[in-house]
Amino acid sequence: MSSMTAPPETDIVARAVDATKIYGAGETEVTALDHVTVEFPAGRFTAIMGPSGSGKSTLMHCLAGLDSLTAGRVLLGEVELGSLSDKQLTVLRRERIGFVFQSFNLVPTLTALENITLPMDLAGRKPDAGWLDSVIKTVGLGDRLKHRPSELSGGQQQRVAVARALASRPQVIFADEPTGNLDSRAGAEILEFMARAVADLGQTIVMVTHDPVAAGYADTALFLADGQIVDTMADPTPEKVLDRLKGLGG
Repeated sequence: MSSMTAPPETDIVARAVDATKIYGAGETEVTALDHVTVEFPAGRFTAIMGPSGSGKSTLMHCLAGLDSLTAGRVLLGEVELGSLSDKQLTVLRRERIGFVFQSFNLVPTLTALENITLPMDLAGRKPDAGWLDSVIKTVGLGDRLKHRPSELSGGQQQRVAVARALASRPQVIFADEPTGNLDSRAGAEILEFMARAVADLGQTIVMVTHDPVAAGYADTALFLADGQIVDTMADPTPEKVLDRLKGLGG
């Protein structure tokens, strides 16, 4: 029997099974996700790409428990998100998921270090000192920890936001256009840092992006069109991604 079983759950951090999301009804009905089945392995950097309206942000929001499906299932590890109460879902997001958004979402009155540890402070948990040191070293902000966001550049603020997502050692980090508000140099710094977090710290990152250059930092790129996954690309490069997106009209 064992040869017929699926790989161990621990190898797959997040998955969607026959995921369908419909907005509106009747003539205004829009199918944002159309029976999507996909798995995200541990310790990998995955980029989700596609034209505007393809469903990529909807897929990430449903995977992260920020939105619910119309039909199908989303699992984080072995936990099916649809089976959880709102309170249980809140706890799961806080304890097992990290988020990085386009707008850095830092608290202006707190220092960089206080922003990094804020989610754990709110949860009443002490950070793992060794892990926190590794994150801060990887993010390269050791000399800026006492600065408030207004004293940091955009790239530094986003590095604080990524470090905050990493600090609680979540099972998976979801990043929604994390370089969208940054210039190309600062964006490259963030993407290099995220790639290092996967390679050196064993983190799992799922990133929604429209930028072929950003996707080039990922291990795998998934392409969505009209709410369906239409292609998967291993070891993507900006050139290959751009060519594929042109074929999708994105």
